[in-house]
Amino acid sequence: MLHEVGITVNKNLIPFDPAPPRVTSGIRIGTPAVTSRGFGRAEMETIADCMVRALHNPTDEILKRELRDVTLDLCARFPVPGLE
Repeated sequence: MLHEVGITVNKNLIPFDPAPPRVTSGIRIGTPAVTSRGFGRAEMETIADCMVRALHNPTDEILKRELRDVTLDLCARFPVPGLE
């Protein structure tokens, strides 16, 4: 779902989760990828807002396109160092 708006996360186990280990019941949000691009607090809040809105509205295709535009704009403003 989040990949549809340009956000990638990893599926992970949650410590002490009673579900079997092969059932990933959580996600890991890694910050090195965004901090190495120079994202700050405001950009992280924007990403969090996009995630919440996408997860609360999983079938809203118009919203997904709007959120993807937001993430693409962030990536354009903060290119990967050495690849710009």
